[in-house]
Amino acid sequence: MQLRTALPVALLLGSALGAATAASSGPGSQPAARMGLVREAVATSPVSWDIPVVRNAAVERFVAIFTGSQADEMEKYLKQSGRYEGMIRAKLRARGMPEDLVYLTMIESGFNPTARSRVNAVGLWQFMAPTARAYGLRVDEHVDERRDPEKSTDAALRHLRDLHAQFDSWYLTAAAYNSGAGRVGRVMRSELGRERGQGEGDFWRIRHRLPRETREYVPLMLAAALIGKEPQQYGMGDVERWMPLEADTVRVPGETSLAVVGKAVGVSERELARLNPQLVKKMTPPGAAAYPVRIPPGRTDRFAADFPRLHAEAAARAAAEARVTAARRAEVRRAEVRRPEARRVASRRTHTVRNGESLWTIARRNDTSVRALQRANGLGSRSSIRPGQKLRIPT
Repeated sequence: MQLRTALPVALLLGSALGAATAASSGPGSQPAARMGLVREAVATSPVSWDIPVVRNAAVERFVAIFTGSQADEMEKYLKQSGRYEGMIRAKLRARGMPEDLVYLTMIESGFNPTARSRVNAVGLWQFMAPTARAYGLRVDEHVDERRDPEKSTDAALRHLRDLHAQFDSWYLTAAAYNSGAGRVGRVMRSELGRERGQGEGDFWRIRHRLPRETREYVPLMLAAALIGKEPQQYGMGDVERWMPLEADTVRVPGETSLAVVGKAVGVSERELARLNPQLVKKMTPPGAAAYPVRIPPGRTDRFAADFPRLHAEAAARAAAEARVTAARRAEVRRAEVRRPEARRVASRRTHTVRNGESLWTIARRNDTSVRALQRANGLGSRSSIRPGQKLRIPT
């Protein structure tokens, strides 16, 4: 199965899965025991948790990966979390959902809003396009709201809330987020005779029947949460997290380049693209009377003062370029029309041989060669011509 998530450490699942699944593949083994359900213990720490947290062999395996071979990557994800964790937690809190679901974002994308997986899942929450559209996100050649941190978070939390209403378990919800509600529901009915969960232990009971990536998805989330909430316990207490992205919003006409908006507010196109990753072509979509664009805070007055002039100048340049392009295309079309007619006229050129003419004199008058005349008329090197004979003149 191809990995849906874009998190680079997920590519290590192949090596970690061997040890994780070897014990689960033997005939006659007991699922609950082999997944460590009896041996697992609630993590003891001074921090509070709003999702159940266990520490078992599956979780510890990914803690070891995050703090070992992928420690540099984990530090990067912790840094990037500073930009979006506060926003995501606030939205979770407003909906009465566990705030620690924020760590789903970490294992999905590493808090990178432009992340794209090998199967084209995109954004902080790694939405596939059909699911994104089903939850109200715009996905087309101009705008991809899977890359919009706030809109994609709103959609992801609606999706998670729907899954939890179906399974009544956050572990099963996470598993369904990864591999689909239909698959988790079928496994639940097959293994436990019901679809709704009766506690987080149900995930561990059905884990051996889930696809390989989904089997490790919850342990991966728990390992990320353990490190993310207590980085000092894992040698990452000195990691400085990036500041949240702050922005004001202005309304910009359709088909306006972010470069023009950037000039109006005094920042680079690259900086505006970072604030507006959903604008795939770094311009507002065509047809929009006014599209919301995020700009650095405190620059709305400058935008209001300078943007109308800069936009008018850019529109005038674009119109002039369009006229030049249209003229060039029209000339190409006219040339295409003339060219077949010229070929037809040329193909009809013939010459009637008169007394005293030779191939050499005819070739000279028609700006061609004797050999070309011979080839055009199927004449050999020793062939002769006679008065009244019609010859095709090659072009």
